[in-house]
Amino acid sequence: MREIVIGKNDADQRVDKFIMKTMKDMPKSLMYKYIRNKKIKVNRKRCEISQRLQEGDVMQCFIPEEFFESKKERAFTKLPSDLDVIYEDEALIIVNKPVGLLAHSDTSQLQDNLADRLLHYLYRKGEYDPDKEQSFAPALCHRIDRNTQGIVICAKTSEALRQMNEVIRERELDKRYLCIVEGSLKKKQDHLVLYHKKMEHNKADIIPYAKEGYQRIETGYRVLKEKDGKSLVEVSLLTGKSHQIRAVMAYLKHPLLGDVKYGGKKDVITYQALCAYQVSFHFTKDYPSIKQLDQKTFTLEDVALYRYF
Repeated sequence: MREIVIGKNDADQRVDKFIMKTMKDMPKSLMYKYIRNKKIKVNRKRCEISQRLQEGDVMQCFIPEEFFESKKERAFTKLPSDLDVIYEDEALIIVNKPVGLLAHSDTSQLQDNLADRLLHYLYRKGEYDPDKEQSFAPALCHRIDRNTQGIVICAKTSEALRQMNEVIRERELDKRYLCIVEGSLKKKQDHLVLYHKKMEHNKADIIPYAKEGYQRIETGYRVLKEKDGKSLVEVSLLTGKSHQIRAVMAYLKHPLLGDVKYGGKKDVITYQALCAYQVSFHFTKDYPSIKQLDQKTFTLEDVALYRYF
């Protein structure tokens, strides 16, 4: 028999979700059988699949040892721990992701990425130890493309992660982007309502009217500067769909410089000229773990795109 004490970062999640995270090799059907037959209990009492765990609860597991990890891997320690930190407190880190760095690894092989850099950074600071956590690891609250520079919000605790995910879902933050597009836009400022569909080969299609399979999107923009047949544009998203900015600008016949997928040229820039450069928070609800961010704005000063203007 093995006992697992539920810590702060493991609390407030369902029994089945917790088990799937901590005993990854256990088949779901077997997990349900163990719970039904009281091979897995909470506080020495029968538990339900949907029961939410509380800090201090003790889970008793009368199951084979093969389902427990003997020692959690620390593969992230083989990767860099460098982060360009814009803001940090006990719950959150806001960082500037450079162009070329993946948000998450997309292979089973060891690969440099922001999520693992975050773990290494906190591990070196003594703020994260995988052996002391049952199911939680610090994580990115959202992601941006590999070849996009910019602001990424990361959570150090499970409570901060849940609350920031709600903030993003409820759109209680405003994210602004900078991009360089080809040519000069006829309208220097506009608010567009269009329709978006994710297509094959990781590409989006944009049309101006409602159609089955397409979702409504809203995009605002204003031209900041123009020079040598290109424009520096600030974009705000009222919706957040895959490749929204890239696809909308291509729809307007002004693709991003370097964005070959959407018709852009890469003679000046070899990657899509896009940067998530500003985030503002404006809460209408109570978020205890992240309340310190309310009414704050974070803006990147070192934006690579500025050098072209």
